[in-house]
Amino acid sequence: MSAAYRFSVSIMPRDGILDPQGRAVEAALPELGAVNVHHVRVGRRVDLEVEAGTEAEAWTTVDRLAKELFANPLIESWQIESQPVTARMGPPK
Repeated sequence: MSAAYRFSVSIMPRDGILDPQGRAVEAALPELGAVNVHHVRVGRRVDLEVEAGTEAEAWTTVDRLAKELFANPLIESWQIESQPVTARMGPPK
């Protein structure tokens, strides 16, 4: 029997990799009065729900997707977080 497991995958540029979005945001901050904010990095987040027999199986699926689809392992790192399944995200497609 399978269950639904929800995850969030946060993808960020690796340290030392140019982050033009982060630089653009940081350059705009003084105009908003945020002169004390520095070292801005911009990434993205992917939320997903996985049907699997166990949470470990679901985690393995999410990790594989992060490596092969969500992130470019050469220039990005990722972090997977398990999320509570409080309500369905919607019907599977």
